[in-house]
Amino acid sequence: MAGLLAGSLAAPASARHREAWEAPTLTITRYDEDWSDLVEAERRARHWTGPLKYIPLGDDGWVTTGIELRARSENYQNNLWGGADAPNDSYLWLRALPYADLHVGKVRAFVQPILAYAFGISQSASPVDQTRADLLQGFGEADLGPVTVRAGRQMLSLGTERLVGTRYGPNVPLAFDGARADIAIGQTKLSLLAARPVQPGAGSFDDASSKTRALWGAYAALPELDIYYLGYRNRLAHFGGLTGREVRHSLGLRSHGVRDDWHWNVEGVAQFGHFEGQRIAAWTLGTEFGRSFPALAFAPDAMLRINIVSGDGKRGDGKVGTFNALFPKGKYFGELSPVGPTNIISVNPRVSASPGGGVSFSLAAMAYWRYSVADGVYDIPGNLIREAGDSRARFIGKEAEATVAWQATPEWELSASLSAFSPGAFIRETGPAKTTAMLGLESNFRF
Repeated sequence: MAGLLAGSLAAPASARHREAWEAPTLTITRYDEDWSDLVEAERRARHWTGPLKYIPLGDDGWVTTGIELRARSENYQNNLWGGADAPNDSYLWLRALPYADLHVGKVRAFVQPILAYAFGISQSASPVDQTRADLLQGFGEADLGPVTVRAGRQMLSLGTERLVGTRYGPNVPLAFDGARADIAIGQTKLSLLAARPVQPGAGSFDDASSKTRALWGAYAALPELDIYYLGYRNRLAHFGGLTGREVRHSLGLRSHGVRDDWHWNVEGVAQFGHFEGQRIAAWTLGTEFGRSFPALAFAPDAMLRINIVSGDGKRGDGKVGTFNALFPKGKYFGELSPVGPTNIISVNPRVSASPGGGVSFSLAAMAYWRYSVADGVYDIPGNLIREAGDSRARFIGKEAEATVAWQATPEWELSASLSAFSPGAFIRETGPAKTTAMLGLESNFRF
């Protein structure tokens, strides 16, 4: 499951001085993985993927190769509570993500094509469903000691991907065209970036930089603390029935860490700027507190997430209060939740466990309210999916979700998720209000 995978695959691979082969720890972006510990032929011979992860080229060069082959089926009954163009939909996503990572001295070249196809979608496939054959990532990088400079097409993952993520869950991940510089200052890593999101086209080899949207900023990751600024411009933004130029600035602070069996992740973001002569004043606060129980059977982990995301308070007051999540991760509140991080209050208790044999599972509940009764409900990309109308109700609805995953081999995982979203008073007062059922099945092979 993409949501579970993102958490478990986020750390870079580091297996230096290992005495026996271990299953590789993979990243979603792939370029963060370090396979230089396989320089010795004896180490490469310990597993069938070893010769493919380190291919020596002379005295100072080597190539890493790999691939992801994913098949995912998503099935909806009464999608968007029965109000979608295709309320009942069932489709198949197929994608292949091969890559090659060339290192020569202090420079590298990383290339990752994508083949992504969708079958059975009731409406036409969107850019997140299908891009056919194209270039997902392709960049050059130079290691200048404490500074690493990268330029070209690349996926970006900042923090917990609240504002800038890879969109790994949908069929077509999100990439950017631009430049990034990572600066090491003691235990701090400062990332400076300027980029434009890539807009997938309907055909092959037609993905291109967005002509209307741009992102820039600085992200400082310290031990247990992240501080960042992100600037964003969109010449064709939509708010309150208007279309125009949006310039938005986001200031964020994130605290995260582990103490014994406790873990936490708290992040707040304030946004300001302007949109078509109106002032932007928006914010969000996300909290996550959890505790693991390693001494109990299946080593369960219990967690509570609470998110508050601002919405627009009153139209025509010269102020836009709707929060813009920019480029968030594809699975924000759960595996198949239809609502996104705009004008919402969510409460999400969750428990996960691992009975062994490579199996893990989780059970979760979600409840959602509108933050502002003058604003509607949005999906994860920020599209309005239910207008406020005349309803003064805040309760959007409640959702239950169960997930299970089996790591059959170090390279192959099978997973499934089942969700049901029961509509609340706001949905019932503003349109179709049937219970939405969602089933996701996935097979993912990657090395």
